Amino acid sequence: MDKLEKYQLFFACGVIALGIFASSLVFANRISKDENITVTGSASKIVKSDSAKVRIELSARETTQKTAYTVIKSQTPVVIKYLEAKGIDKKDINTRTINGYYNYKTNSNGYSTNEIASYSANQSIEVSSKDVEKIKEISTDIQSLVDKGIDLSVDMPEYYYSDLASIKIELLKDAALDAKQRAQSMLSAANSSVGKVKSMKMGVFQITAPDSTNVSDYGINDTSTIDKKVTAVANVVFKVK
Repeated sequence: MDKLEKYQLFFACGVIALGIFASSLVFANRISKDENITVTGSASKIVKSDSAKVRIELSARETTQKTAYTVIKSQTPVVIKYLEAKGIDKKDINTRTINGYYNYKTNSNGYSTNEIASYSANQSIEVSSKDVEKIKEISTDIQSLVDKGIDLSVDMPEYYYSDLASIKIELLKDAALDAKQRAQSMLSAANSSVGKVKSMKMGVFQITAPDSTNVSDYGINDTSTIDKKVTAVANVVFKVK
């Protein structure tokens, strides 16, 4: 009885081994018959932004429209003087039109009435520079202006890299080479090799923070960091030989 069980075990192992061997042959033959293999390659590079901009928003809330506008107009020169003292050229300071709206009183039930309570005015000042560190400093150093009684807020700076066109060409080449290496690794298991490129399609570019893993089908253009990671993707179809 023991011998019979041993023979059955050996027979089962043999069937499994033959099955694995046959499967590998089928896999190899299938690749050869398909003749093509499609692989996605990628490449990335860290670059440093060479320009930046930041927006400062001045605000005033007064009893009348005239008073609110007067406050904004008196604060604007103070902000411009501060920016120039930081080394910003006057031509890089863009002052927007003053906007405003009325605020209405509410009744005892919390509903708005037609009685005017105050007027709110605001004005945007946009600052741009090729000195990205200077823009970063301005965006964080607002305490000196607040200490002067100026009601303002600062948006997150936006950082840009101007030479993306040449970087994209370089990265597409590297992405295609990466695709070829991936294809070769896959085909070597089936005793095949990479042949000529039949077609190649460029994927979307991802411009992200250096440590980001975010991707999007439509591409990402992150402007929140000075250093950026530019990633290119290439979908390549190779002939199998």
